[in-house]
Amino acid sequence: MKLRHSITGTLLATLMSTTAGAALAEGTYDEALRLDPANFTTLSVTVDGAPMTVRRYEAVYAGAPAAINPQQPARRMGPGGSPTTSEQETLADTLAFQKLIIYVPESSVENQDTAMIFAVNNGGWFASAVRSSIEDGGNYVSTSDTDKAGAALAAGYVFVDVGTRSRGLVAADDTAAGKAPAVVVDAKAAIRFLRLNDDILPGSAERIVITGTSGGGGLSTAVAASGNDPVYYPYLAEIGAAGIGADGTSSLNDDVFAVIAYCPITDLGHADMAYEWQYQGVRATSELSDLARAASTELAAAYPAYLAGLNVTLADGTPLTVDTMPDALRAELVKTIEEHLANGGSIPARGEMFSYTNRGETAEVENTWITVADGKVTELDIDAFLTFVTQTSQLKAIPAFDRTANSGNEGVDGENSLFGPADLAYANFTPYGWNNNSVTGDGSGADDTGMDWDTYLTTDEGRALEAQRQLINPLDHLTTGEAAPYWYLRHGMIDRDTAFAVEITLYNAIRALPEVVDANFKLAFMTPHSGDYDVQEAYRWLAGALNAAGTPN
Repeated sequence: MKLRHSITGTLLATLMSTTAGAALAEGTYDEALRLDPANFTTLSVTVDGAPMTVRRYEAVYAGAPAAINPQQPARRMGPGGSPTTSEQETLADTLAFQKLIIYVPESSVENQDTAMIFAVNNGGWFASAVRSSIEDGGNYVSTSDTDKAGAALAAGYVFVDVGTRSRGLVAADDTAAGKAPAVVVDAKAAIRFLRLNDDILPGSAERIVITGTSGGGGLSTAVAASGNDPVYYPYLAEIGAAGIGADGTSSLNDDVFAVIAYCPITDLGHADMAYEWQYQGVRATSELSDLARAASTELAAAYPAYLAGLNVTLADGTPLTVDTMPDALRAELVKTIEEHLANGGSIPARGEMFSYTNRGETAEVENTWITVADGKVTELDIDAFLTFVTQTSQLKAIPAFDRTANSGNEGVDGENSLFGPADLAYANFTPYGWNNNSVTGDGSGADDTGMDWDTYLTTDEGRALEAQRQLINPLDHLTTGEAAPYWYLRHGMIDRDTAFAVEITLYNAIRALPEVVDANFKLAFMTPHSGDYDVQEAYRWLAGALNAAGTPN
């Protein structure tokens, strides 16, 4: 894969020039971040109908946590997928965005080898206060396909809930507290906390399994791809992460053993291109404004060169390009359909109806794209399939991710609030979004700066924005970080929240890494944008990975 790491490479070179030859030192805040092994509460839960005692530890994982405003925008979603800002809520705990909760089944208290399930949230790449997945008196089921906490407890795994800063969070000084790469930095700091306390806690910090959905899936893949990458050290030092010394060196690792990621939203800087390339031909163009139609055309036209420049190949060595991507998608669909048939499922005949469930509601959509016979796919029309997907859920607006202040879109929408300096509400983060910003005075775009995208990237501010894009993108770390050896990636067969092309590219880039032992990817049958819907399959896979890896050193 081609190295596209110019900005982070510059940061790394600067860092290494100041620390070259320095001996590894204990982290500045390590003593303060040591966990008291006796400081836990005891939960009484039920797993599969039987009582279980669980130890619960809670801690702030950063030695110098960010100061957070107790008054925050209410976490209610508006029509565009962003939190409404007209309502406020008062935080009960301003440290909850840099805190973790650790649950240990009593049966695993003496087990130093069991896995640690590291659960993040961050839907839409939004900030997420730590949540309690396991509650006193709770009833959990290990055989459910939607209860990962029950599966983890029954397997004897340590379960960790993690809070992280990210977009939408307001700092004590009223600036944005979670601009990229804060969310990745926080997750890495939490991993380092577990490593610092590995001798105290049950379980093995060499067997951390990070898991999340959507933006949380994107976060999981970014962390799993960038293990021990020194480019994050300055950011980790800023929040007092474990293992980061005063000299800027690190005495701890932040790589993970495995990742279980659902519909990961990644490569945000290029996801708009992929989305329009994938869906432009099946959009209802008559319903689009002239601005939106022009945006779709421009974005789609930019994707072929970008994809080719990644130098990703398929398993047989074929370059992954816009010419081979349709067949790659077709192959994944055939794999999903034929597995479904082999497991006793059925496919409606052409003209008959597929049934599916989306957000608790059952609906039907006509089969216009696939024919099967004797358990095999005999015909599959990719364009008709993409139209089929749009009939299960309306496509995103144009652009799909960087749509604030351009193409007639109003308000802060898409992932824009993840980017830019802390004193700006948002920044356009793609060439199209930047060059076509139409809101005077927002501090973003060619209209306010007098610079087009390419010129802006030559400035300090532009380089900082490009670094933000790269620091949360797994593709930018596959040649500089230590990738997890085990990957379980799922994207729903009818999930339109990002392009299938983005997921297929990520999978093939991961699969080709020499350190990756197993990359398990699938388009989940008739599944919309969601996660944790196949817990039994995922945790069987994890058990196999742990067994194959053997006892950690």
